[in-house]
Amino acid sequence: MANIAPTLTLPDWAATPAGVRAQARQGLLTGNTSGMAPGYGQGNLVILPKAWAEDFYGYCQANPTPCPLIGMTEPGSPLVPMLGDDVDLRTDLPRYRIWRDGVLVEECTDISAHWQDDFVGFVLGCSLSFEYALEQAGLRVRHVDEGKIVPMFRSAIQTRPVGAFHGPMVVSMRPYTPDEARIAYEVCGRLPGAHGAPVHMGDPAAIGIADVTRPDEGEPTEILPGEVPVFWGCGVTPQAAAILAKPPLCITHAPGHMLIGDVRAEDLALLGATSIPAAPHT
Repeated sequence: MANIAPTLTLPDWAATPAGVRAQARQGLLTGNTSGMAPGYGQGNLVILPKAWAEDFYGYCQANPTPCPLIGMTEPGSPLVPMLGDDVDLRTDLPRYRIWRDGVLVEECTDISAHWQDDFVGFVLGCSLSFEYALEQAGLRVRHVDEGKIVPMFRSAIQTRPVGAFHGPMVVSMRPYTPDEARIAYEVCGRLPGAHGAPVHMGDPAAIGIADVTRPDEGEPTEILPGEVPVFWGCGVTPQAAAILAKPPLCITHAPGHMLIGDVRAEDLALLGATSIPAAPHT
C-alpha cells in the first residue's frame, strides 16, 4: 500500500487497558483510542435511566451486528466487573457526550457529577477491537496509519425497532483491495463481540451513502486506486437510536473515544437474554 504513513508509535502506557484507563481517569487522555491496548476489546457506551433500559436492552438483542452488547451495569452502579475489576464508567473513557431530550448539551471528560442512582450502563463492542486482528492477518488499517478517527456513516440499512428505539445502521469504513476484503471478512467473522464480518463492500450508494469522503462522524480516509470501501456495523448505531428516542437524559462516549476493558477481543462474549435488575432501595 503506497503513500501510507507508518503506523503511529504510541506511548508505553497505551500498551495495556489499565494504562489507558488510568490516563483517562486522571484527565490526561482526552483523544481517541484507536490503536491503543492492541488485542483488547474496546467498547461504545450508552447510559440511560432504568425506565428506558429494558427497551434499549431489547433493541441491542434485536440488532446484534451493530449493537453487540458485551457489558452492562447493575442499576446505579458505574462498575462493569465483566470487563475488568476496576472499570468505572464515570471516569475511564477519554470523552463523553451528554444528551437531554435527544439534544447534545455538553462534552466532558468525567461524568461523576452527572451520575444518577437509576442509571444503567451499556457497553457495546467496537470495530476498533478487530483492528489488531486485521493487522495480525497482514492488513494495514488506514485511519490508524493516518492518525485519524475511523470514518462513520449513517446508512440506509434500517435496524429492527424496539419500543422507542429505532433508526438507521451506522457503519464504519476501511478501504481494502477485493482480495484484502476477503481476508477481512474471514478474520472479523470470528469476532461477533466486535461487530463480526462486514455488512457491505463496494458501491456506497447501494447502502445510501452519497459521498464516502464526507463521513457523518470521524474523519475521511484515503481510498487508493484498486481499493474499495468496506463497511462494518458500528456501535454509534445504538447511540443514534438513543438520541432519536429522546430520553430525558442519556450519556454516551464521544465517537472514537472508547472504553477499553481487560478482555481480549477474541474472548468478548455477547450478553444473552436477561432482564434489567431492580434498582437498589435507598
